[in-house]
Amino acid sequence: MKTYYFLLFLLCFNFTHAQEDTINSYVEEGISHHEDGNYDKAIETYKKALKIEPKSSLVNYEISLTYFYMRDYENAIKHSDIVIKNNDKHLKEAYLTKGSSLDNLGKTQESIKLLKKGIKKFKNEGLMYYNLALNYYRLQDFKNAEDIIAQGIEVKKDHPSSHLVLGYINYNNKKRAQALMNLHYFLFLEPNTARAKEAANLVQTIMKSNVSRDNNKPNTINISLSFPDEDDDFGPAELMISMLEASKSLEENEGKTEDELFIENTDSFFTVLGELKKKKHASIYWDFYVPFFYALAKSEHMAAYCYYVMQSVNPNSETWLDTNSDKLSNFDEWLNQSE
Repeated sequence: MKTYYFLLFLLCFNFTHAQEDTINSYVEEGISHHEDGNYDKAIETYKKALKIEPKSSLVNYEISLTYFYMRDYENAIKHSDIVIKNNDKHLKEAYLTKGSSLDNLGKTQESIKLLKKGIKKFKNEGLMYYNLALNYYRLQDFKNAEDIIAQGIEVKKDHPSSHLVLGYINYNNKKRAQALMNLHYFLFLEPNTARAKEAANLVQTIMKSNVSRDNNKPNTINISLSFPDEDDDFGPAELMISMLEASKSLEENEGKTEDELFIENTDSFFTVLGELKKKKHASIYWDFYVPFFYALAKSEHMAAYCYYVMQSVNPNSETWLDTNSDKLSNFDEWLNQSE
């Protein structure tokens, strides 16, 4: 009798593993079709796997993702719900897929509710915060969007899109100093893409804002200043932005290239931020952005940094980076030591 049960166990064991192998084979094939952009073929393949194991978290997640890419959000939600109900593997991904699907269907409030639950389960998942912040942003609830995305950056500092979106929020809210920090860090993470070009152009726009030349008086520069409130910790930095742009016309700066002036002004801006920091200051700006940029300003790597982050808009960057590979390597080594 013991031999019989043992043989039965072996048969069941082998059958189960054969099923798993078949499912995994279908999943690999489906992923391959998905990556090739052949979504219909991917769905067809995943459905073969679902016939074997309808409640498989792996298969249901993969098919939900493909439906999402096909903009079939209803089916993406349907299969995400199975994964969420299973409450095991791929749960985090299912929350993100379902949340984005709900938002794309115009059910943004439902998406917000879902992602809040997701954050309670996955407090260290930056994408959960990012997607939630986007929902608030689309609802034009910029205060909540700003708060949530800042929380997301605290748990995932290397997510470029979070810094970029926060930069746009701050720019729209006329917080130029904070926007510059956000955009600079985005460019540090993602320096040479279409998004980077837009961000770099915005950096230049912000640096030149509130400063204009008088066409009737070539040597006259007009500076529009709005003096900060007493409780505006970044007020002096805001003033400095305009003053730095105006200083380009000073006699001492005659003959300097635009690159040299940009490097000097960026260095000065980062230095001012560091000097403004006080013990009472506590936010992602004072605890993360300012220390990083202040340390950079005190280092010998400002030129390497500026050419690197502005390479999407500066035609001189490629040549400088190619001919100064040693300085770029030193900058990289400094970054590694600073971590």
